[in-house]
Amino acid sequence: MSRVLVTGGAGFIGSHTVDLLLQRGYDVRILDALQPRVHPEGKPSWVPDAAEFLQGDAADPEMTARALAGADAVLHLAAYQDYLPEFSRFLHTNAGSAALLFELIVADPRRYPVRKIVFASSQAVSGEGRYFCPRCAGGVTAPPVHDQLRGGPAALAVLPRAAVRVPGARPLAQLRRGDWEVHCPVCGGEMQPLLIDEETISPGTAYGISKYAIELLADRLGRRYGIPTACLRYTYVQGPRNSFYNAYSGITRRFALRLMHGLPPVIYEDGRQLRDYVNVRDVARANVLVLEDARADYGVFNVGGGRAVTVLELAGMMLEAFGRTLEPVVAGDFRLGDTRHTISDVSRLRALGWAPTVSVEQSVAEYAAWIGAQAGSRQYLEEAERVMREQGVLQRARR
Repeated sequence: MSRVLVTGGAGFIGSHTVDLLLQRGYDVRILDALQPRVHPEGKPSWVPDAAEFLQGDAADPEMTARALAGADAVLHLAAYQDYLPEFSRFLHTNAGSAALLFELIVADPRRYPVRKIVFASSQAVSGEGRYFCPRCAGGVTAPPVHDQLRGGPAALAVLPRAAVRVPGARPLAQLRRGDWEVHCPVCGGEMQPLLIDEETISPGTAYGISKYAIELLADRLGRRYGIPTACLRYTYVQGPRNSFYNAYSGITRRFALRLMHGLPPVIYEDGRQLRDYVNVRDVARANVLVLEDARADYGVFNVGGGRAVTVLELAGMMLEAFGRTLEPVVAGDFRLGDTRHTISDVSRLRALGWAPTVSVEQSVAEYAAWIGAQAGSRQYLEEAERVMREQGVLQRARR
């Protein structure tokens, strides 16, 4: 596979993946729409001259056909992602572009001699994830998530399966009361988080649904037409080049923009949410690994950092990285679509020889150094929060 097409190759994950592919001697072509919310100033400086660059939408048949011609493999990382309620756009851009790749390849395999496609999925496919109900288990409790990470799947093998739950999204009325925990749908008791494996499927947002649609397309169409595929469910990816223009860019963006302007970080919910932060370079390595390793064919793989960190802990790391002594603000804000706890079981990817190598602290330090050198502005923070409140995505508990 000498020529690789990377859709979304100017973006956060895509650009680091392009860098790694070039280092490994691949001929790389990039297709990127340069979506204004992510790239308002056009093509970023980190797009390398060594890669061929095409600007266009991966859901556009004409542009994708042009980009796909002669490619031996595709890393399909382009996606529409935001917190705004543009539900049809998630499906059109994300699932539609994935289906389009198969449509073009099947129609003209000589022009499009693709031998493998790697798709960017998301832990959003798993929704709220897996939980354990001690009350339904007669008082049996699950080991803490930190112990689950050390022990792997074996640490959960002793738990009664009848008390393992895959709950839906927390009800809006519950969040408005300031009740942040996940409750058992059977008995109503408070539940304990479990590692999320690849069999856990319960998307609760249009974005998550669009990513699960990609996984289904990859498996069904890939097998039917003999085109090997692999799908990677990323958790909370961190590191340099994570756009500070886009509200979806996440927590380090929000914290960094506030700290750069002398403002304290604002914590959603109570800050005790557990998150699985993974460095973008580790994600790029996972992308290239499953591209090259036939053992990954038709598989779905979680990509996480292998460590559980609370939002409050991350705020502390950010404060240290920026040299600030401010106290985080916990005002009771919450964001629709957020999960309470998300920690991935990455044992399936580890079995292929991959492991996370960059600590959360290092990821935070790298991002702080990178964004500190950018021409950022407070307006990007204020505008994102204003729009999310207007759309009802960002709300405040009434307690």
